[in-house]
Amino acid sequence: MDTLYYYGPLLALAAILLLSLFRVLREYERGVIFMLGRFYRVKGPGLIIVVPILQQMVRVDLRTVVMDVPTQDVISRDNVSVKVNAVVYLRVIDPEKAIIQVEDFLNATSQLSQTTLRSVLGKHELDEMLAERETLNADIQESLDKQTDAWGIKVSNVEIKHIDLDESMIRAIAKQAEAERERRAKVIHAEGEDQAAAKLLSAAQTLAKQPQAIQLRYMQTLTDIAGDKSSTIVFPLPMDILQLLNKSE
Repeated sequence: MDTLYYYGPLLALAAILLLSLFRVLREYERGVIFMLGRFYRVKGPGLIIVVPILQQMVRVDLRTVVMDVPTQDVISRDNVSVKVNAVVYLRVIDPEKAIIQVEDFLNATSQLSQTTLRSVLGKHELDEMLAERETLNADIQESLDKQTDAWGIKVSNVEIKHIDLDESMIRAIAKQAEAERERRAKVIHAEGEDQAAAKLLSAAQTLAKQPQAIQLRYMQTLTDIAGDKSSTIVFPLPMDILQLLNKSE
């Protein structure tokens, strides 16, 4: 009885230490193990052993993290101020670098995403931001991925969510679009006039080869005018008739 009294706490402590040796890591987790403060190895997933006091473990989640980039004030290459926000998809591919090379890899990647977003978009004009988002997304993703590679982070995708403009700039863009539509309408109208003139010239050349064709065309014109129920009919007088009258005099 006295033996159990003295050795009972020691047995309980030994049982606690024995149980603390075992850790369970999920499929998407890895454990970065430090031995007396120095990096030892990466363990997991499943059941692993971590020696208390001698070893310390830091859990790392390998799942893709969706990070929202706060709205940034960006000045485009053509000196237009816009507000842009985005979303970044990243994951840890090297747990050792993610823990050792940077203090807080999520915060570091977030800050880097903000600066990269401003620097990359600042190299493009406003029209490119609005019309070429896929290209801009790829440029930002490539730049981020190169810089985070030393931290064991893989940036798989970047998507620009919103590009907010001032009301004055929205009105200016609307005026520009309206002017562009008017320009296209005038060009189309001018092209139609040019094509119509070419067809009229071709028709005139064809009619000039056969004077009788002109007379038939006059008759067809009179038939069309009579069908319109007009009270006044203007009959074109052929010039060859006037020439005959001049000769008779």
